[in-house]
Amino acid sequence: MTVPFILIGNAENRRVSLFQEALVAQGQALARVVPWRELLATPSLLLDLPDTDALVRIDAAGESWEVEKALLVRGYSEAVKQGCSVLDPEQVAALREEHGRILCPRQAHLGFLSVLSELEACFAKRPRWRALQAPASIADLFDKRITSRKYAARGIPVPDPLDGVTDTASLRERMREQDCREVFVKVSCGSSASCLAIFRSHRGRESLVTTIEVTETGWYNSLKVRRIEEPERIEEVLAFLLREGSQVERSIPKARLGGDFFDCRVLVVAGEPAFTVVRQSRGPITNLHLGGKRGDLDALRAAMPGKAWEWALESCRAVARVHDCLHVGIDLLFEEFFEGHRVVEANAFGDLLPQLRREGLTVYEWEIREALRRYSAEAADGSTGSVPADGATGASGSAPAADGPSRC
Repeated sequence: MTVPFILIGNAENRRVSLFQEALVAQGQALARVVPWRELLATPSLLLDLPDTDALVRIDAAGESWEVEKALLVRGYSEAVKQGCSVLDPEQVAALREEHGRILCPRQAHLGFLSVLSELEACFAKRPRWRALQAPASIADLFDKRITSRKYAARGIPVPDPLDGVTDTASLRERMREQDCREVFVKVSCGSSASCLAIFRSHRGRESLVTTIEVTETGWYNSLKVRRIEEPERIEEVLAFLLREGSQVERSIPKARLGGDFFDCRVLVVAGEPAFTVVRQSRGPITNLHLGGKRGDLDALRAAMPGKAWEWALESCRAVARVHDCLHVGIDLLFEEFFEGHRVVEANAFGDLLPQLRREGLTVYEWEIREALRRYSAEAADGSTGSVPADGATGASGSAPAADGPSRC
């Protein structure tokens, strides 16, 4: 069957071009692209489209300087209320683009939340559209504090959070109370290891391992992970991260594969784990763009005892059931010696894995097929609205297959 797609994204981004290619490969017409830049300028733009049957995909708003500035302007008033770092609209207008520059992440996120709220209202006026990801679920997935607690409440293993941390003093106090030597401090709306630090405090000695580079001209998300030991700089970085709103959680010793630390990105599509990437590194931060390398999934599964892999995939399925989304990218950690696993976080836009295939299909082709299956099932029973979190259709329950290098 053929169903028109509406794609909200940055038209110049490879996410959009790759999805369009996948539509053609699946025998579908090209999607009607609604650029984030235009949507931010004219919130009613979507309502100019006809109320006819359509599947709506919301894609990442990142990697666009104009969109980032528009989100900063959108989020200014709320950021002032929340007391995080701010740039007023005039300051935003005067900015020049600097790759990797850290610019008030909470302010931009608040702008993004306002747009998601508008999208939700728009979808309510277009009942014949079916959103592949509910805006409310995307909002949750962009707050690590919310998802960590939601998963824990459902019995899904996650790293233990340190509650009640509002500043550096309370951080150190909670660590002493819980006999915790090392924690991850992550701006809760960050992605791709941006605005992240591993803080270690033991016997009066402190250090940070972080992706943040502090220079005379500004702060940057760096591709080089660095260690900071100067007390003043440690205090400065931690204070910034906590002021922006951070998830603070106990560091979990990772299992090793071939002598390296590792974790997995598991992409769940239509409720089933469909693709997996193993990410290995000499250090505890395994992201591929930060020097990690892709590991061997078969070697990993061979190294795992008993039903450890199946239990981990069950946790991934449970995470997917929390969210009203066709797909969710899940970062999965295995504890030292494979004694357990933890869901570190989940990502609404964690499906950019362009060189992976399963049963001859790319990731986007697989997602399109599953979206059409669900649409067909909904049409048969007369249901409408966003794609349900718990669907009867989807990939088989067999272990995920992945081949070919990828960056995520």
